[in-house]
Amino acid sequence: MSFSTALSGLNAATADLNVKSNNIANVNTTGFKMSRAEFGDVFAVSAFGSTNQTAIGSGAVLQNVAQQFNQGNLEFTDNSLDLAISGQFSQGNIQQSTNTLDMPVSGQGFFALAPELDSGEVIYTRAGEFGVDKDGYIVSNEGWYLRTFPVDLQGNISATSMNATSPIQLPASVGAPEATTALTIATNLPSTSDGIIDSGTGGILAIDPTDDTTYSFSTSATIYDSLGNEHIVTTYYQHIDEAALDGGTPVGDNQWQMAAYVDGGEVKGGTAGVPYALETDARISFNADGTLASVDADPGTAALDDVVISFTDGGATEWASGAETQDITISLRGSTQNSGSFNVGALTVNGFPTGRLTGVDVSEEGLIRANYSNGQAIPIGKIAMGNFANPQALNKIGSTAWKETTDSGPVIAGEAATGSFGQIQAGALETSNVDLTAELVGLITAQRNFQANSKAIETNNAITQTIINLR
Repeated sequence: MSFSTALSGLNAATADLNVKSNNIANVNTTGFKMSRAEFGDVFAVSAFGSTNQTAIGSGAVLQNVAQQFNQGNLEFTDNSLDLAISGQFSQGNIQQSTNTLDMPVSGQGFFALAPELDSGEVIYTRAGEFGVDKDGYIVSNEGWYLRTFPVDLQGNISATSMNATSPIQLPASVGAPEATTALTIATNLPSTSDGIIDSGTGGILAIDPTDDTTYSFSTSATIYDSLGNEHIVTTYYQHIDEAALDGGTPVGDNQWQMAAYVDGGEVKGGTAGVPYALETDARISFNADGTLASVDADPGTAALDDVVISFTDGGATEWASGAETQDITISLRGSTQNSGSFNVGALTVNGFPTGRLTGVDVSEEGLIRANYSNGQAIPIGKIAMGNFANPQALNKIGSTAWKETTDSGPVIAGEAATGSFGQIQAGALETSNVDLTAELVGLITAQRNFQANSKAIETNNAITQTIINLR
């Protein structure tokens, strides 16, 4: 009896050594969760379920090897697709708080993966070493596909069921262009600049971009057509001499005219060899305090209207690209006239050219955006996360991955940084949660336990030998 009791102790010590050795072996394994050997004592039980009050235990038995899902440390990297699940702060958290209620909690949850592209099976992991395969899918080191929720253009999801997830593929390397439709130019036009008049007729002199004596100042902006081609819109400003006649009447003070040209003399539509300009030069009027009074392509009215130019990049020229006709609204709101120098206080233009994919970003909420060289960031998916009521009952399948079991409970799917789920830290990996110092001390303890049980067997053997040698 004592031999089997001591043997059970040897087996228990061996199991403890094996568990601790496995922990130590995986001290550098990303996302690894350490295990703990849990033992129970053995008693002989009668057929009626009762034990003798003088019964001696029959040794120890390994009851469970339980994984510990506490948070590992974060190790920061330069790879934006290295992802870690980290703890969140409570809502009451403030910077440099010493309140323990404001400390970050363990980041709960798992990344959801698909073993095959068209598989409905789900694998869960804490290891966030992701990359991109030859087809543009985000995959783990094992080639498992990262599952994400589909999103709209604002990054919102419509369902949080794991059945709604799918592998995420990076979009084509070229981003679609968007034609310019609005241009805002807010300038200061110097009130001290010389007025310009047609010396021959005494009227308003037409602006000619090839003759700098016909305008006072100019500025340019880049616009884009429907195919993403770049074009230059140049606006020319002429300070009209107060004595210049308009319909036989002097125009008076604080009057300017503006002409807008596209690509200078490189015609993109209209008459070959003639730069595109407004059909009627816009008249700009300022109040006595220097604020903008009116902008109008028709000087017969006095409204603060935006100027609209129509632009066609499809004329019979060597530069023609076949782009759609587009209307561009030019707003001069915010412009002033005072004694300061000419300057452009604000210049904004919408639209963008064709872009190439330059990388991806992952937010704390798990939203993945594709970044393009034209400055656009397009949401393409949100990382799906899963959690369980009893994660210790998950089925270990290796490669720091698990599968759902009956005892673990059904998966609870959700978004990062919501509910009990941790937030996503891009450019970081969760290291193993093994405490190497504690494991090394545990090895010594397990070794001592093994030696003690070996000594018990040796003592039992000596006693048995003594009995055998009795004469």
